[in-house]
Amino acid sequence: MTDTRATLIDQAMRLSPVIPVLVVDDVAHAAPLAQALFEGGIKVLEITLRTPQALAVIEAMARAVPQAVIAAGTVTNPAQLAAAQRAGAQFAVSPGLTPALAEAVQQPGALPLLPGVATASELMLGLDAGLERFKLFPAEAVGGIKLLQSLHGPFPQAVFCPTGGITLDSAPKYLALPNVACVGGSWLAPKAVMAAGQWDQIRALAQQAAALPRD
Repeated sequence: MTDTRATLIDQAMRLSPVIPVLVVDDVAHAAPLAQALFEGGIKVLEITLRTPQALAVIEAMARAVPQAVIAAGTVTNPAQLAAAQRAGAQFAVSPGLTPALAEAVQQPGALPLLPGVATASELMLGLDAGLERFKLFPAEAVGGIKLLQSLHGPFPQAVFCPTGGITLDSAPKYLALPNVACVGGSWLAPKAVMAAGQWDQIRALAQQAAALPRD
C-alpha cells in the first residue's frame, strides 16, 4: 500500500476515538444515522457488508454527510473491495487478511485497507505486505489489552483499532495503550433505537464516545 493510502488510514484512525461498526438494514436510516453520528462528533463511519443494502447505505451516507470518512466493513475478498470503492467508501476494513486481499490492495488506485489480525503471525504477514495499521479482531476473544501489550514490544510500528466486544466502559483502557489509535464499537447504533428513529439518542451516544480520552 502506498504512503498516501497508508496516511489516509492513519489519519482516519485518529479522527475519533471510536469508529462505529454499523449494521444497517434499511437504506432510509442511512442519512439520519450518519448525520446523528457526525453531529455527535464521530467523523469515521464503518458500514459493514453484512446486509444486502450495505453498498446502497454507503452511497447514501457519502451523499448525506460528505465531510465524514466512510468505510466499508466486513470486506473479505477483492470483489467486495472494488464494490465498496465504487459505492463511495474511502477505505475498507476486513475481519482478517488473505493473500488475495493483500495482493489486491497493492494495486494502483486500490481502496486502502485496515485489515484484521488476531495473532503475531497474521500481523507479520500484514507487515510483509507493507501494512502498519491493523484491526485487532475479535479483540476481547483473542486476548484484548494483554495481547496488544504483548505485541507492542516486537512490533512497535504496528498501530491498532481493536474491535469486538469493546464497550463504552472498557474503551478507555484500550485507548490508553500506546499502540491503539481508536477502537471499533457496535454500541453507538442499537438496532431498536434505529428502528424507532431515535436519532437524538444516537447523537448522545456519539457525543459520549467522541469525548473518550486518548493518550
